[in-house]
Amino acid sequence: MTASKGFPGFPEGNPSATPVPGPFFSELLPAIDHLGELKLTLYVLWLLHRKPESVPYLQREELLGDDLLQEALAGSGPAFADALSDALERAVARGTLLKGSLEISGGEQEFYFLNSPSGRAAAQALQQGEWRPSGDPAQPLELRLERPNIFNLYEQNIGPLTPMIADRLREAEKTYPETWVEEAIGIAVENNVRKWRYVEAILEDWQTRGRNEREDRGDTEKARRRYRQGKFRDFWDD
Repeated sequence: MTASKGFPGFPEGNPSATPVPGPFFSELLPAIDHLGELKLTLYVLWLLHRKPESVPYLQREELLGDDLLQEALAGSGPAFADALSDALERAVARGTLLKGSLEISGGEQEFYFLNSPSGRAAAQALQQGEWRPSGDPAQPLELRLERPNIFNLYEQNIGPLTPMIADRLREAEKTYPETWVEEAIGIAVENNVRKWRYVEAILEDWQTRGRNEREDRGDTEKARRRYRQGKFRDFWDD
């Protein structure tokens, strides 16, 4: 019998390191009692880290065709498809992964998202019909072009979109003119306070006092100082 080869060790510098969220070690690792689920969870973290930001999901068919994953799960069930289904169901039931589906080419395809802020937002977007088939097997889903501009403004300037934030953005879009939102986000960026609640406070202030009646209009430095003082100061100390 030929002895199995041992692990040669990690390379120096390890430029391809995969970040693992802290809660994996403090919450998930003590709770996971199934080897297949543990292997799948780690492998999904690795796979998603290798994908571009525009592809925050994994397709079931993609996982079924993954040779490395098949080798990893070979000992956790009589067949790879069954072992994968079992591990996915366990990860979804635990809340590590979020599952969504979309009809593509006459058949329903399953997609899986990490239960993170960006993953939750992407899963909700799929549920709300904001994703559509792209026709590209390597990237089967794409966001619809008619995605609200306020979402793009938020993600480009403030941070990842979450389901709760998405609801507040839709409400703001109905309440305030788009130019107000753009300017308020600009002030938040200039002051380096990248919090939506701070942007909301500015918008509420304009709605109460009148945006066109502000004494700091046309004076960028004065405006910046104004939104660092008074009730706005609270956002700097969070």
